[in-house]
Order: sequence, then C-alpha cells, then structure tokens
Amino acid sequence: MNASPLWTPEALTAATGGTVHGHAKPVTGASIDTRTLQPGDLFFAIAGEARDGHDFVRAALAQGAGMAVVDASRAEEFAGAGAVLSVAGTGADPVLAAMRALGVEARRRTAARIVAVTGSVGKTGTKEALRHVLSAQGETHASVASYNNHWGVPLTLVRMPASAAYGVFEVGMNHGGEIVPLTAMVRPDVALVTTVEPVHIEHFASLSAIADAKGEIFSGLVPGGVAILNRDNPAYPRLLAHALASQAGRVVSFGEHAQADVRASRIVVRPDLSVVEAQVMGTPVTYQIGTPGRHVAMNSLGVMAVVHALGADLALAALSLASLKPPVGRGERTALAFDAGEAFLIDESYNANPASIRAALSTLATVETGPRGRRIAVLGDMLELGQAGEEHHRALADAVEAGGIDHVFTAGPLMRHLFEALPMSRRGLAAATSADLVDPLLGFVRPGDVVMVKGSNSIRMGRIVEALKARYANPQPR
Repeated sequence: MNASPLWTPEALTAATGGTVHGHAKPVTGASIDTRTLQPGDLFFAIAGEARDGHDFVRAALAQGAGMAVVDASRAEEFAGAGAVLSVAGTGADPVLAAMRALGVEARRRTAARIVAVTGSVGKTGTKEALRHVLSAQGETHASVASYNNHWGVPLTLVRMPASAAYGVFEVGMNHGGEIVPLTAMVRPDVALVTTVEPVHIEHFASLSAIADAKGEIFSGLVPGGVAILNRDNPAYPRLLAHALASQAGRVVSFGEHAQADVRASRIVVRPDLSVVEAQVMGTPVTYQIGTPGRHVAMNSLGVMAVVHALGADLALAALSLASLKPPVGRGERTALAFDAGEAFLIDESYNANPASIRAALSTLATVETGPRGRRIAVLGDMLELGQAGEEHHRALADAVEAGGIDHVFTAGPLMRHLFEALPMSRRGLAAATSADLVDPLLGFVRPGDVVMVKGSNSIRMGRIVEALKARYANPQPR
C-alpha cells in the first residue's frame, strides 16, 4: 500500500461530485473488500453480484478505513460510524460510477507512461512481467492479480499514485464491447494484444469476433500511441485493421515471423528457464527468463516491444527477466517432501483454455522427473467453449501424447471426453469434481513424479494444489 496520501477529501469531492460527512482525512489506498482492506483505505460500497457493499461499511470503518463511499440515499445509515463520502447518480450503482470518475481523474493527473494489456491467453503473466522489468527502471503501478473487469480497472486506476513513472493495466472481457469503456478510462500510451484464441467462444459467433473484441483496446490509445500485435497469430490481419483505425501513431509486431519488428531468432526452453535470442527493432538482444515455457518466451517478445515503445532501457529489461517468477496459479513450482525423496508440483490452477492447457502440457514435457518418476497431468473442465466444448477437450489427447505425459487425471464431465480419448496406459482417474480427485492423487503421487494441475476457475483445481502442499510438509518454492 502507498503510505503517503493518495487522495485528499477535496480531490475526492471534486472528482466525484460527492459530499463528505464526518471528519475526513486524506486516504492512502482503496478497497472494495473488507477482507483485504488496509487502515487508511478508501472503501467503495459497490453492489456486487452476491452482496451489497453497504452491508460492510460499518465493518470497513471499524477496521480503520479512512473513508467509505456510499450511495447518497443510504448515507444516513452510517451517521457517527466514521467519515463517509455520499454520491448520487441516475445509474444502477452510483458508487461504482464514482469509482470510475475517480479513476478517470487518476489518469488525468498522472505523468506516468501507461500500458494496457489484453489477449485470450497470457495477459496476466505479461502484465506481471512488465511490472517486474519496469519496476527496476522507475516507480511502477500495476493491476493486482487479474483485476481486469468493470470494477477491477477503475479500482486499479484509483490506486495509482500520482508519483508513478509507469502504469500497467490488464484489460479483460467476456463479451464484445466490454473493453471499449475500460480502455477509454486507461487511455494507454501503449496497448498490447498477446494472442487471440477460442476463449469465451460460447459468447461469440467466431474467432474473428473474439479478435474484434480484443482489438477494441486500441480505441483508447492516446493520439500517437503504439499498438503491439502478435505477428504469428492468425488474427494478426484483423487486429492490425483495428490498430490502423485507431489513433495509434505506430504499429509494432512481435513473434518468430520473418517480418516481425521484435523477432525471436532462437528460443531454448529448459526445465527451469528459457533463453531467447531476438532482434528488437533491429537491435540484437539475448536474455534468460526465470520462468520456463515456450509461451512465456513468446510473450517476453511483447514485453520487449513495450519496453522499446516506452523508451525504457532494453538491456536492463533483459537482465530483469532472468529473475522473473510465475504468478501464483500460473506455473508456480513447489517441491513436495517424501521420506524417500521429493516430487515436483507445477501449479497452473488459476484458469484454463485449449491454448493454455496445450502450453502447460508442453512445459510439463520438458521437466525432468526423478528416478522412476512420472509426468502427471491433473486437468479440470475448460468452460465457456460453447457447442464445441466436447471436441476441444477431446482434441487435447494429441498434446498429451506429444508431451509423453504418463498419467492424466480429470475433473468434470467435459474433461471426461479427453480421458476417454486416451489409451488405457495414460488414464489415471476421471472424477466428477476436483474434490473427488484429492484422496486418489494423495495416494498416487510418489517421489520423482512431476505433477501439473490446471483447470477453469470454477472447477476449483486449486484445492488439489493445496491438498498436495498440506500433505507433504514444508514445501519449498523453486
């Protein structure tokens, strides 16, 4: 949390048109969740899908929130509880509207160079890589976790200190039209699309429609901004059209394509790191990445393109990538202790789609097992794939075979189609839920094994990760 004042009461009222009640002081952070709220935070009582934030205002103030933003129609409920900023509006949620207005003001007042990242796969990892390399070159503010939706983006803007030199924002979507208002708030100097894949395809008529939705990010570019595209992706021409229709002053491409502006001439993927030899706008650069995986190496080209577009130090960015570690649930590696040795856990449990599972299986194939060890993939259903869901799951069988995966455990009715497409020798267990896999896996894993866990969020594959860590005492990250 930023310890210095983030917003004064005067700035808050000017940006939101609200009215302060009670004794107000400058706030030092912002929150919408009392479980993570810090003393001095500005608490927004937004109406969530399941709960209304107004139900937690008194608790937030009691925990030390500097001020709470509430609907003006309910302000009297909190008289005497602490400082309150009441806001009015004609929309469904005046508090969310106030948070957006404050986010717009945060963008207006900053001199930071702003980057926006989207894509079907890899946007959080790329955002974290940019946070990592830019933090070595100046004060960098970036989205927490995957705060990339209609409340996550404005909240991240509100939290941005005026002193920041760089801002990195992840922007996501499930439907067409969702990115336009978000990128309009962020107004990036540089906008990057990692790739376009059949993710959330049930909400779209085609892959081209997904590309159009991702291409919306360029609509918010400041005049003369830089659009960065994956030259290897089949959607490149469609994304290029969106970039050229925007206010972008320049389009930069990355990939292995001969015409890519940031081009990898050689990628070496090792079990614990990757090595990339590349040309960055004509400048030769060789660097290591502390996170293994070919997909990570490919996204690092986009990172280098952003660094160049910002005018930051390429050599320092290349050095920084050597210490890059994967975000939680996106490739974190942990040693699991047994009496007779150790196994190795790869936590990819945060989310899943066809492209990311293929990438995870490819990475698993490169990890060396111990004596008598096996490569074990534990996979949960991929959701939002529409009518093609069964086929997308079944089609993963070739990636399992190509990676030489020894055993596959599955959770959910869709992933059963993959299980049934595998030869008997590779079948571990097909279960209805992730919970049903916990005990069988705890009894199956042995020293020397490498276990990779991945699935869509709602399948809760993370419970398997936690069970493995809890059973095998004192796991150490690698």
